Amino acid sequence: MEKIEKLKSFLINSPGDSFLKHALALEYIKQGDDDKARKLFLEILESDPSYIGSYYHLARLLERTGESENAKKWYEKGMMAAKQAGDKHAYNELQAAYEDFLD
Repeated sequence: MEKIEKLKSFLINSPGDSFLKHALALEYIKQGDDDKARKLFLEILESDPSYIGSYYHLARLLERTGESENAKKWYEKGMMAAKQAGDKHAYNELQAAYEDFLD
């Protein structure tokens, strides 16, 4: 809980910081609070669609919670965003996760 409180306090001073929001979402996942994590990932991707890492983690969360169609959509959006950004590493990770998901 200490990390969550620390990240929340940082966000008070930098409410639009995608990195801090992403880190907070990952902490929520560790705590088993998928709803809060999901809301943060969606918030990040609405305001900062070039924040590629959140696509992967949102899609994985949706996959894990049984929202297969939604997960598929976010993997595909993430691959498109990574391709547009020229981020081959992120694209390859998203593609591998997507292919595993489809199997």
